[in-house]
Amino acid sequence: MPAKLSVNLNAIAMLRNRRDLPWPSVTGLGRIALAAGAHGLTVHPRPDERHTRHSDLSEIRALIDDEFPNAEFNIEGYPTEEFLALVEKHQPEQVTLVPDDPAQATSDHGWNFAAGAAFLTPVVKRLKKGGFRVSLFSDPDPDGVKAARDTGADRIELYTGPYGSYHSDSAKAAKELEKLGKTADAALAAGLQVNAGHDLVVSNLPALARRIPALAEVSIGHGLTADALEYGMAATVRRFLKACGW
Repeated sequence: MPAKLSVNLNAIAMLRNRRDLPWPSVTGLGRIALAAGAHGLTVHPRPDERHTRHSDLSEIRALIDDEFPNAEFNIEGYPTEEFLALVEKHQPEQVTLVPDDPAQATSDHGWNFAAGAAFLTPVVKRLKKGGFRVSLFSDPDPDGVKAARDTGADRIELYTGPYGSYHSDSAKAAKELEKLGKTADAALAAGLQVNAGHDLVVSNLPALARRIPALAEVSIGHGLTADALEYGMAATVRRFLKACGW
């Protein structure tokens, strides 16, 4: 089965937040994305709420529950107590833990699983006890996946930023793709499922899907939102689904 597509709404929220106005509507565009075939919605509610606001979460949860019960809600973030409380309140199907500093513009590296095991393991245990699927943001490093598995997580999410950054250099992109592929191979062998996200676009998704045929999910925001300005959200979702192999 091809990788499922989760639409990250942060870029839409950031555009909305430029003005004290309700548009573009985060839930409205989320509705269009799901109606066009997206499998879920992703948000990253940072402490300063510069992208998704905490108040968006209940609306997104209600949208999925009321209109798209087969879709999934994925909340990602650094696991502070405030973040964990948000997760427990809004009950996403998946929680993706990222090692972000609050000042970062966006996620730009994965966890050091060996060094972070003492921190991550009780967090993962708490989330799993709450019934959430847990994914951990991961650099393309096959040597780290066993430590990731030992935290109790269900999945890793491969950080694909370096792969996406070589959009105009096919040789370097191919090298990055192979790093991702080897990490995915190791993760799958260790019993973890594999997600991916960051700087994925219609042009680089097919190669990723071919190299990692067992890829479970891709979470895409910036590139998808940029395309939506040109093609509209519904048509863009269909383009990305086709790129994934649907």
